[in-house]
Amino acid sequence: MAPSLSTISNSNTWDVKHFVVNEGHGVKGLADMGIQTLPKQYIQPVEERIDTSKVVAEEQSIPVIDLSNWNDPKVGKMICNAAEKWGFFQIVNHGIPMEVFEDIKDATHKFFGLTAEEKRKYSKEHSRTNNVRLGTSFTPQAEKALEWKDYLSLFYVSDEEAAALWPSACRDEALQFMRKTELVIKRLMESLMKGLNVKVVDEDRESLLMGSKRINLNYYPKCPKPELTVGVGRHSDVSTLTILLQDNIGGLYVRKLGCDTWLPVPPISGALVINIGDALQILSNGRYKSIEHRVIANGSNNRVSVPIFVNPKPNDVIGPIQEVLESGEKAMYKKVLYSDYVKHFFGKAHDGKDTVDFAKI
Repeated sequence: MAPSLSTISNSNTWDVKHFVVNEGHGVKGLADMGIQTLPKQYIQPVEERIDTSKVVAEEQSIPVIDLSNWNDPKVGKMICNAAEKWGFFQIVNHGIPMEVFEDIKDATHKFFGLTAEEKRKYSKEHSRTNNVRLGTSFTPQAEKALEWKDYLSLFYVSDEEAAALWPSACRDEALQFMRKTELVIKRLMESLMKGLNVKVVDEDRESLLMGSKRINLNYYPKCPKPELTVGVGRHSDVSTLTILLQDNIGGLYVRKLGCDTWLPVPPISGALVINIGDALQILSNGRYKSIEHRVIANGSNNRVSVPIFVNPKPNDVIGPIQEVLESGEKAMYKKVLYSDYVKHFFGKAHDGKDTVDFAKI
């Protein structure tokens, strides 16, 4: 029997976390009941909520880079400059058709529109593989306050595995989005390596930079009291690069490098948001910056976003690339097994950029 709204409001008498996490209803299950108050499990500490006094106007947001002429040296310099000074940028005129974006956004809504029973097949307890995982919040077992988000995480191994194990509601669209971004990812990585005087030539180097990929379908339901919670807490990604597709709702905020100011990342039709991950910060010995970012909850609309995380392979060892240190530059980071770094990240709640300290010398 579904709980009543009054029971949910008085969540001392009903286990919200069990309903959302263990039974697989997710935050969407709460939102679909039409709740008017926020369950206490989602009320974030004041310091973790967006302080509007520290948010600047959209006009001061991250760079937007036009990729219509890849061969122009100025484009490569703009990419590297953005990676050094901002850690985030948007790209336009990248050659990926708009219908690819619309298809994956529609597929995200379609998957999260399935019944809880159907979606539960992909939860940690029921999924046929660790490479396919339905989740909610970030790390519920480690969080003092939950985040207002559900997600489906798909680790890419092969088209064959995807055909067998990824949900049919979104499989083809997710694979298409990944394929269509391949060339853009490779060109971005080439530009970034050129800025470090590093050549991407052999298989080992390619593996280190982009040996594995994970695509997430993120769903942020309409929230009854968005000012009291977050969609995603403060963090930086563990990837080398993250390629993010936003819908037109908005809600992503980036911390400006070197200060406590937050910048909105306004949705731009046809654009992709690119950000540097911890792995590339480590590989570049701190030259390129992974930056804290967060997502606010929305009180008016359901929102979706689709990031592709481009990573080293789990068994790769990350540390400053040798060519970066050849000028005599001192290494800032030790060598770390990438899977150990990722395990450390997912073993705790979001905590800004504290994860990267795991690799500092």
